[in-house]
Parts: sequence; C-alpha cells; structure tokens
Amino acid sequence: MSTGSDLFSPYEVGGLTVPNRIVMAPLTRSRAVNGGIPGPLTVTYYAQRASAGLIISEASQVSPQGVGRMYTPGVYSAAQISGWKKVTDSVHRVGGRIFIQLWHVGRVSHPDLLDGALPIAPSALPIEDYEAYIHTPGGKKPILVPRALDVDEIPDIVGQFQGAAENARSAGFDGVEIHGANGYLLDQFLRSGSNKRTDRYGGNVENRARLPLEVAQAVIGVWGGDRVGYRISPHFTRYSMSDANPRETYSYLTKELNRAGLGYLHMIESLGGREAPVPSEEQLGPTLRRIFRRTFMLNGGYDLRSGNDAIARGEADLIAFGIPFLANPDLPARFRQNAPLNKPDVDTFYVGGAKGYTDYPALVYR
Repeated sequence: MSTGSDLFSPYEVGGLTVPNRIVMAPLTRSRAVNGGIPGPLTVTYYAQRASAGLIISEASQVSPQGVGRMYTPGVYSAAQISGWKKVTDSVHRVGGRIFIQLWHVGRVSHPDLLDGALPIAPSALPIEDYEAYIHTPGGKKPILVPRALDVDEIPDIVGQFQGAAENARSAGFDGVEIHGANGYLLDQFLRSGSNKRTDRYGGNVENRARLPLEVAQAVIGVWGGDRVGYRISPHFTRYSMSDANPRETYSYLTKELNRAGLGYLHMIESLGGREAPVPSEEQLGPTLRRIFRRTFMLNGGYDLRSGNDAIARGEADLIAFGIPFLANPDLPARFRQNAPLNKPDVDTFYVGGAKGYTDYPALVYR
C-alpha cells in the first residue's frame, strides 16, 4: 500500500525501481509512417518524456487484423520491431523505462483499413452511437456491422497477442500492457452489451472473461507476470459499450488477473476534466483495489494535488497522466516545482508532424 507516500516517492514495479509514481498513459498520436512503423519523430517524442516513472506507449496493433486508425504503429512486423527498438534505446539512453500497450480494435475498424475484410467481434452487433465512423484512406466512413468470430478462430487471437509480446521483447521494451479497455476487442468480449455469444466465450461472466484471461495468460507466459499490465475502463460507454453488472464483471476479471500473477492493473475512472466524473456510488476503484493485491494504477483527470492525495490515501500505487504528458514532456519536473503547464494543442492530437508532438517547450532542459 502507498499510505504516507506521494507522486515523487520511488516505487518498485515488475522488478523495476521507478524514481516517481508519475506514469505516462498510452496516448494515440497517429504519427507512424510506412505501414505502422515508429519514425524518427517518435524516437524524439518518447525520449523527451523519459523522466516519467514509467512510460506506457501508445496502443500498438498486434496484427494487421487489429488496425482501426490510420498512422498508428504495430508490433507485428520486422520493420515495426526495428522502429520500436530505436524508441526503446533512446528512452533507456536517458534513464527511462517503457512498456508497450498491445492492441486489437475488434469491431472499431473498417474494410478500408483491413484489405477489404470486415472487422471482427464477439458478436455481429452494430455500433450505433455518435462515434460510429472511422477515418480511412478513402475519407470518413461509417463503421459497418462486424463479423462474429468463429470459435475456432479465437486461438489465433490469443496467438496474435502472444506473438506481439514476443516481438516487444525483441524491440527492447521493459514490459507490456494489454489493452482491455475503451471498447476494443477484449473489452467487447468481456462486456455483456457487446457479447451475445452462446458458446464458451459468451453468456455468463466466466465465459465472457475467458478470452481476456487467455490473452493475459499467454502474454504472462512470454514476460512473466511482473512485467505485464492490463488496462480496463468499466465506465466507458462510447462505441455502444455497456454491461449489465459492471461491479460483478470487473470484480471477477480482477480476481482472475490477480490469480494469474499479473504485475499491475491500470484502471480508468474519471475524476472530471474532459470526462464527466464517475458518481461515488458507481466507483469501482476501491472495490478493485481491495481485490487486486499487486500494483494498482489509476487514470482519469488527475492533477498534482489529486494524484498526491490518491497515493497518500493508498487508493493507488501509481497515477497515469495522459494529456498533461502530451503537452508537458517534463511533467515530473513541473509538478515538483509546481510550475505552470503548457496548454495542449487539440488540433494536433492525431495529425501532423513535429507541431504539437515534439515542439512543446520544456521547463528544464537536459
């Protein structure tokens, strides 16, 4: 437990001693080049932010089938591994630590991004909310009804994550985080609103959690539990995501991930900011914190004061910061000096080159 500590106290996660508890959250930036390869700007971008206790990279596809955004990186080809190796070398050279987030988008895609194939999902259900579109090379297009995976295809999904975990080792990462959040494939299998299967991968919570847990076990088999994290977002409702009993669903998943020896659980539960705060009666953080006996990480609108408070009260061991790290490459130094933060350039979040990516000024120059 973290009682008595703060964001600036060291911590050990996965056998790594991190100098602070300020984690850089995974942030999609859409700057990959030439078929999902991290380029020179990405090398600079992550090295600039290496003072984080831990960097979690942007989500990276585990296979061509998992692509859902243009210009996002993968970790399934030799060229992508080589590109990421330049990133990890640059981060390590300046004393940082970096995990990669492994990603399969499932139904949140379009045939234009998948060589003409339909996106896959646990069930052939449409996304019907206001975000039911995808930016493709042919322009902005509606998300189509996906194809439900056959049960005999599911082992290949596990294999995609396992192969990507092996590639992450070759690329020099310090560990991996499995993307089980934000309405993507593993989240789609877990939650009752998106999974209407009647086989061993659908129905009750034990079946719906089967694929996420099989993926976690396969990745742990590559890395060992200490160097594997898993990200969840129980309150996420975009992309038509819902669950009949989130407390039951996520308590079960957390219990089983704890049993599997997972190194850390990364939970999104908003305090406010860009997302509405989660009402106290719906918050799951305290419940899951009690269930999960290893490192617990929170994300969701934290600032210096609220992050320190959460650590001091033992609500989390680590706090992940997203947009603040995007605009402030030296965020730990700014927090320590209680210095002003740069204003993020929203128009460049997902487009462009260096502007809004590597050109934010640092308070302390290395």
